[in-house]
Amino acid sequence: MMGPAHSLSGAAAWLGVGAATAAAGYPMPWPVLVVGALICAGAALAPDLDHKSATISRAFGPLSRALCGAVDALSHAVYKATKMRGDAHRSGGHRTLTHTWVWAVLVGAGMSLLAVQGGRWAVLGILFVHMVLAIEGLLWRAARVSSDVLVWLLGAATAWILAGVLDEPGNGAGWLFTDPGQEYLWLGLPIVLGALVHDIGDALTVSGCPVLWPIPIGRKRWYPVGPPKGMRFRAGSWVEIKVLMPVFMLLGGIGGLGALGYLG
Repeated sequence: MMGPAHSLSGAAAWLGVGAATAAAGYPMPWPVLVVGALICAGAALAPDLDHKSATISRAFGPLSRALCGAVDALSHAVYKATKMRGDAHRSGGHRTLTHTWVWAVLVGAGMSLLAVQGGRWAVLGILFVHMVLAIEGLLWRAARVSSDVLVWLLGAATAWILAGVLDEPGNGAGWLFTDPGQEYLWLGLPIVLGALVHDIGDALTVSGCPVLWPIPIGRKRWYPVGPPKGMRFRAGSWVEIKVLMPVFMLLGGIGGLGALGYLG
């Protein structure tokens, strides 16, 4: 799928989690719901860091383009080192390592550890990166015609404001993980979810997605998981734009209302 659809699906997924926790009697504080949805929307773009033309590769200028090249090379090297007899020959690393559950879990765990160990500035950095990505994904038309600096300033301002809101007592800095020193440990959860939602979205397209790596399936370790071929679509096709994106908006709205207690 394309960036806007990925971001919408990420936001909808976190709002759905919020509705589920509310139904189970453990509602999220509203800042956790909002921040988590934005982080998840941004994180749903992150697996495409292995593609030089992806939204994330342009989001932070030369820095993200250089990182994209490094991640593509790493992904390709891992692919070649672990592929089995049935896996195809590849000339690049797109839709390999960064499109697996292993990558999602490792990145989410790493961000949680960074947030806990790094303190406020680490939290601000995590929020800034994901706010910029969320702006690029959710407001793609406006972001495309705006300067990168303007998007970065908006992301920085949003991160600063939301971090201040979360720091207020009862607003969610210690949501879910409540022991002393575990503030912001939960930040890795929407990052993991966003990456997995991205993988599921890509699995619906004609190429599938090797989300289950390194679990071998048949003669392939990089098996492209997906529905039957007749149910798949091309990225950017009318199915994605005219059907899936409106569905994600609708589900996100329902999830948000449920999370805030308006459907109970």
